Amino acid sequence: MTAPLPKSDFAASAGKDLTVLAAELEARFGDASAQTVITEAYRRLGKRFAVVSSFGAESAILLHLVADVSQDIPVLFLDTGKLFGETKRYRDQLTTQLGLQSVMTLTPDEDDIAQHDPKGALWTRNTSGCCFIRKVVPLKKAIAPFDGWASGRKRFQGGDRARLPHFEISDGKIKINPLARWSPADVQSYREKHDLPQHPLVAEGFASIGCMPCTDRVTEGEDSRAGRWRGSAKTECGIHLSFAENARLASHQSSEL
Repeated sequence: MTAPLPKSDFAASAGKDLTVLAAELEARFGDASAQTVITEAYRRLGKRFAVVSSFGAESAILLHLVADVSQDIPVLFLDTGKLFGETKRYRDQLTTQLGLQSVMTLTPDEDDIAQHDPKGALWTRNTSGCCFIRKVVPLKKAIAPFDGWASGRKRFQGGDRARLPHFEISDGKIKINPLARWSPADVQSYREKHDLPQHPLVAEGFASIGCMPCTDRVTEGEDSRAGRWRGSAKTECGIHLSFAENARLASHQSSEL
């Protein structure tokens, strides 16, 4: 159900330093439900709030919660040019089923691809550089008009995600993690309660789904993200790191070749 934007709350927050606002929101809503976190982000940021979704293995959960607050909240989807066809069809399915009104598909800059990855094989020698031009740069441009954005990261996914707050600051934007405290059981229970479709590749053993060349099946007992960049130390695509750190990693990996 689409909720109207409370303009007075947005106006009151608009002139506030975002770092201060993020700290205030975390202090007040750090233990709140996912629905409350999304509602408050939308109340405070209004049209300057977006959601970034991979339309991956667990994306239906966050998108269903978002659509329940407002179907007009912008949803940014990165089409890297290396995705599974199943992911793009799943995007179309969820967009229709949830009534999402503002799904925006982001693509890499053609000049960046021509200069840095003309043969489409950069991922074989510089995974960080590939993510940088195909994900990080397009997202940085797309979120420029927004003050805050949400993603579906969760603490149980491990690594740097183990201590995720609901509200944080990254590259001058408020980053919202509504599902930070959810467990795998919470995800499964919510999916079943609302009869949400799974990404078709989950049934084939893919627990975390990104670009086709860098995504593998996981075996029983493995971490859900073990199939991402298998055999390398890489654990994040880069959109959850600072822009400067991404540029450093891409440059460092390139210099080692």
